[in-house]
Amino acid sequence: MTASESEEPALRRAVCPGSFDPITNGHLDIIARASKLYDVVHVAVMINQSKQGLFTVDERIDLIRRATAEYGNVQVESFHGLLVDFCKQRDIPAIVKGLRAVSDFDYELQMAQMNNGLSGVETLFVPTNPTYSFLSSSLVKEVAAWGGDVSHLVPPFVLDALTERLRKKS
Repeated sequence: MTASESEEPALRRAVCPGSFDPITNGHLDIIARASKLYDVVHVAVMINQSKQGLFTVDERIDLIRRATAEYGNVQVESFHGLLVDFCKQRDIPAIVKGLRAVSDFDYELQMAQMNNGLSGVETLFVPTNPTYSFLSSSLVKEVAAWGGDVSHLVPPFVLDALTERLRKKS
């Protein structure tokens, strides 16, 4: 047996980046689909110092870990800086992004081209399930803040955390 015959094949890795403030069923749809295509899916929670989120980064990581616990190949962590640096540090060749509408594509295509130009990392676009085509964390927070029902848009424990956070905030 040669050395190359005994080596295991390299793991196929991808990253699903975002702020996830909070994670929604739309995010989970994309993560679940990526987890079927890749051996390891990194969920990278962006740290943006200039933006004050409703949830802390640690709280978002905890909610995402709970929401993705059924997938044995999802790893959740935070990142600060360029996504391509996150990818280089972890040997991740692909970014998976969900697209809701043409307006998403315009912005995401520019980001994909920049990321590829900087590091050769590829971006794969996954069309969002039509059920979630309108969904964003910002919209969920706004509707919930006005007392609207978002129970069908986030996991139950995320709804509980969101309701509690908004109650404390007001």
